[in-house]
Amino acid sequence: MNDRILADARNIKKLVREAEALADEALLAMARLKQAMLSARQNPEVEVHVGQRALMRLTEAEAQAMAVSTNLLRVHDELSKVARVHAGGDQNIPTEFPAAAMPEAAPAATMVAA
Repeated sequence: MNDRILADARNIKKLVREAEALADEALLAMARLKQAMLSARQNPEVEVHVGQRALMRLTEAEAQAMAVSTNLLRVHDELSKVARVHAGGDQNIPTEFPAAAMPEAAPAATMVAA
């Protein structure tokens, strides 16, 4: 394998993992936000319905972030297939994902917030 292909493969590998980590960080940030919102709503001085619409929107955002994460897994899987064909000299074990980790994509219209 030539040096350019190896350098490109290493860079792409690093960037894919970075993108996956950022998607996970977004999910964690939204989970912390939801927890704080629900905790604040438990204040006896706050009516139980306060922030309900915001919670609903956040839940939609979480679903969209999960779709992003799933699609990044699909990208990773496809790049692993490309690497097996074009970087065959690589001795690393290829990344394999169980089918359950990448459910079929929902139609784009269902992923867009209303």
